[in-house]
Amino acid sequence: MSKKLSTEGLRDVWDRYAPRYDRDIGFFERIQFSGGREWVCPQATGDVLEVAIGTGLNLPHYPADVRLTGLDLSPAMLGIARTRATELGREVELCEGDAQALPFPDASFDTVVCTLGLCGVPDERGAIAEMHRVLRPGGKLLLL
Repeated sequence: MSKKLSTEGLRDVWDRYAPRYDRDIGFFERIQFSGGREWVCPQATGDVLEVAIGTGLNLPHYPADVRLTGLDLSPAMLGIARTRATELGREVELCEGDAQALPFPDASFDTVVCTLGLCGVPDERGAIAEMHRVLRPGGKLLLL
């Protein structure tokens, strides 16, 4: 019988995992998801929300003219993303939050991106519904 973690429990898990995330996900990306980030992110336009931005591995792949907001449950992951954004010279607003209850008004973004993040969300359907809620009419939901 599996036990469902609370939001705080999940935050603790991701905070502990943050220092080794890039190395570990790199292996899976080479084997299973090669080129996925490079394919998804260039399709983003306008005001962009990246849900589960993690350590910011997508940052180099966005068009220069998008206005980027990144959300993650883990402060440790966001810290790494902040450092990566600075190193890239990429302006991004980073905020802590839960994909299942996005802290943004309805119709706030032209594009919502989530790459390899839904597997870490207990209610992935609820998270997708939230992503749809914050999209402007005619907006794009880009998932990997």
